[in-house]
Amino acid sequence: MSKTLHRPVSTQGLAFILILSALMAFTSLSVDIYLPAMPMMSASLHGNTELTITGFLIGFCLAQLVWGPISDRYGRRLPLLIGMTLFIVGSIGCALSQTIAEIVFWRVFQAIGACTGPMLARAMIRDLFSRTRAAQMLSTLIVVMAIAPIAGPIIGGQLILFTSWHAIFWLLAIIGIAMWVALRWLPETLAPEQRIHASLCQVFRNYYDLLKQRQFMRFTLALTFYYVSAYTFITASPFVYINYFHVSAQHFGYYFAVNIVGVMGMSILNRRLVHRFALEKLLKFSVTLSASAMVLLAVTTYFSLGGIGLMMGLVFIFFAMNGVIASVTTAAALDSVPRMTGAASALIGSLQYGSGILSSALLAIFNSGTPLTMALMMASFTLTSFVMSFLAKD
Repeated sequence: MSKTLHRPVSTQGLAFILILSALMAFTSLSVDIYLPAMPMMSASLHGNTELTITGFLIGFCLAQLVWGPISDRYGRRLPLLIGMTLFIVGSIGCALSQTIAEIVFWRVFQAIGACTGPMLARAMIRDLFSRTRAAQMLSTLIVVMAIAPIAGPIIGGQLILFTSWHAIFWLLAIIGIAMWVALRWLPETLAPEQRIHASLCQVFRNYYDLLKQRQFMRFTLALTFYYVSAYTFITASPFVYINYFHVSAQHFGYYFAVNIVGVMGMSILNRRLVHRFALEKLLKFSVTLSASAMVLLAVTTYFSLGGIGLMMGLVFIFFAMNGVIASVTTAAALDSVPRMTGAASALIGSLQYGSGILSSALLAIFNSGTPLTMALMMASFTLTSFVMSFLAKD
């Protein structure tokens, strides 16, 4: 980056926070914005639109494993710029698609670029800040990035009132272009002397070393299983709310946004909590509350109690805890492997977002046309997250 053309933003300034928050939000925006259009897309493309989420998450999961070691060797900015270019091309491909096969292909392509955003935003935070401060900064990013899953379904729902679902992906391409321009001002956070200068083959072997790090893997798996539950709701909710409870596509975004308000509120509170309590204690409390809510959801859904109101309340509790779980597990996991931050962030992101592949596959196999499959899956995997969090040592 030429300093005569671009003045990097301060790593302590608002612009830096906003850019990193936008990068963190790319996954949510890319998935959530077209959720209200999924039933319409199914009718238009004559296929299973859950596969568009599966395809995106496959690309997102696998590509991070490549970008992580590359960023440890060549720095954070170059992979971000290349990734955003791929995201733009993939979004245009989605907008022009006419079949399920075409859009799934371009969703994979889109994800290969999109994954650089949240993965490298986490790595940049760890480059700059210590364990507790990193958890606080990640909570700040989650508050700002939560705008995406609130605004995304609302914008998508309103767009399909006036135009086709194709317009949603044209909008994503425009957002990608704006993000690419903003990245020109983002500073490099990994100094040359901190980069790994071994061969890329050796760098990729870091994944094997990470898999052997028990503490790192316990925090990572606690987050992964929690996100299997989260993606179960994200994938199933359009059909549960719109088809089963007869919520209109235009109002679906508001129902979905209620959960994100909980995420934002707990993320703000977590900025204070991380200074008063150990990260492990915060994790155990939040995942216990989430698991309790999901077990209650499974029981009440099985007996058809409470209807949509009780379901929304219990899911709200589950998602509110994301404001603690995501930042705490990420900060603690990365702190346990300080010399492999890029690869570690990539592995965390790969498992975290790749968990949605399992969610969508299980929903496709066991979907009963009622909320019961969703509720049972959310309860099962949140309980698994609960077990992993208690295996992590204080």
